[in-house]
Amino acid sequence: MNARLAWERDGADWPNHAASRFIPAACFQWHVQIMGQGPALLLLHGSGASNHSWRDLAPLLAAHFTVIAPDLPGQGFTQVPSASGFSLPAMAQSIAALLRELAMEPEFIVGHSAGAAIAVRMALDGLVAPKAIIGLNAALLPFTAATGPVYSALAKILTLNPLVPWAFSRYAGGTGGVERLLEETGSRIDARGIALYRKLAGNSSHVGATLRMMANWNLAELQRDLPRLQTPLHLLAGAKDRTISPEQAFDVRRLLPHTSVEQLPGLGHLAHEERPVEIAARIIAIAHKCILLGAKPDA
Repeated sequence: MNARLAWERDGADWPNHAASRFIPAACFQWHVQIMGQGPALLLLHGSGASNHSWRDLAPLLAAHFTVIAPDLPGQGFTQVPSASGFSLPAMAQSIAALLRELAMEPEFIVGHSAGAAIAVRMALDGLVAPKAIIGLNAALLPFTAATGPVYSALAKILTLNPLVPWAFSRYAGGTGGVERLLEETGSRIDARGIALYRKLAGNSSHVGATLRMMANWNLAELQRDLPRLQTPLHLLAGAKDRTISPEQAFDVRRLLPHTSVEQLPGLGHLAHEERPVEIAARIIAIAHKCILLGAKPDA
């Protein structure tokens, strides 16, 4: 079984390599990329990915913001936390500890898929106070009332067998494995992105951490708490997303009527990797609007 990714061996060609730092926080070491100047903007990737997924978007945002893009616990080049560190509240606490270590308070948070759930949990728990949370194909609700517990239970069973991550990494690392998985997202990304996902999916430590994350999350609790969210929430939903139905964004708006929803025609679950220029423009427009709305009349 292969060990976790090593920066010296696997990071030489990592996107935005010069922006990478390794920071100790919450009792383990993080890989985080920091670039740009301006209001702090935190990027939280989805499960099974890493900060490589922001490779083209982050530099565009860095022209307007100080971008902070960590690898989530146990994924990419961030170390694996303790067994108790994989729940949604624990991940929220860990990222808050990282932000304290960096002495940064994000004015905006952009979360992709599961990253949006972490952002919302952080705001609900009083760990951050951003002007807005922007969810890209946000995973904020259980898959369905019937299947949500099934996915969690299945993930728990899989994590009990240490051979499962190894077997999956062998499959994903084989010919066409990652391509088939990416096709299921409804997105088409470039060859470099595919190669980076192949590197991640072919690593059993990364896969194991992703499974433990799935096994320990309770999105039903997040759904219950969503109506308490005071932070403005903006959802961008890919019309072709086959991972998180775009209808979920409208379900969230029914729970939070002031949530804004924009559909992304022709884009799938990895919309920010398909059209980074378009997504950057939407994020910048939302942020600027929030800043203007929050400005004093005589500013």
